[in-house]
This record gives sequence, structure tokens and C-alpha cells, in this order.
Amino acid sequence: MVRSSNETRTEGDVRRRQALADAAAGVGPGEADLPERSTRTRRFRCVVYLCGAPRTDLAAPRKECVEYAEAFGWEIVEVVEDRAGLLPPGGRGGLARALARVADRDAGAVLTAWRSMVSPVAQEYDEVAREVEKAGGFLHVMDAARDGRRAAR
Repeated sequence: MVRSSNETRTEGDVRRRQALADAAAGVGPGEADLPERSTRTRRFRCVVYLCGAPRTDLAAPRKECVEYAEAFGWEIVEVVEDRAGLLPPGGRGGLARALARVADRDAGAVLTAWRSMVSPVAQEYDEVAREVEKAGGFLHVMDAARDGRRAAR
């Protein structure tokens, strides 16, 4: 006769193994039996942020960002386009709106096509990245290499 593995384990051993399995699944102590706990996993959410001069066509980088997010299975909560040109990041309403979506926990990241869309100035870019991180998210540049290729030309 073949015994199931639970028949040979003590009750304490079964509880310990269940607690380990729950912890590995992200279920905290005492949460497994709560009826209000949702078993549905939410997709990672992001805000696409694009910035260009007033008459710049942002259709191509927008399409690239949407495809990029979809390739990772990210849900896009909003696409924000600033037509601010050379304004510093602090003077852009769209960037502030994207940061607010992260701070409100509507999104976990700000996705942009090129680093220069946030700022071509390293110090300003780093400051925006820190703000996004303080809000609980991260700033993700889809194609960081493009800025380097453009600068080398």
C-alpha cells in the first residue's frame, strides 16, 4: 500500500510546509483564509511620457513605447505628451502628471522613448529619476542607446 506524503508527516510539519508555500506565493501569515483576498494578479502598470518641441510628430516614439510596454505585458494607464521643447523638467505639466500617477499608485513606472525626453542634462534627468523613485516607482528609458548614437553623429 502506498501512503500519501501527508499521512507520514506530523500536523506541525504540515503547517510548517504550508506556511513555507504561502510565503513563497506572497501570502502573509493569516492571510490564506481571508475571504476578501483577491486571487487575481494585476498587471504591472506604467505611464508613457513623451516630450518634444511644439510641432514635433511624436507618433513614432509613441507607437514604439506602446509596443515595448506590450512586449513586457505592462498595462499603460496613460500616455502623456508634453510639447514643452527646451523647458526644464520642473516646468512641464505633463511630466508632473506622470509623476503624480506613480505617487497615487496608479502606475509603477514612467516609460519614455529616449533619455533626452526627460532631460538632455544629466543632473536634471537624475533628479527626475529620484523623484519617481521617491514616489515608489522607477523611470525606464526604452532606448537609451539612441541618444548616444545621435550625439555621436
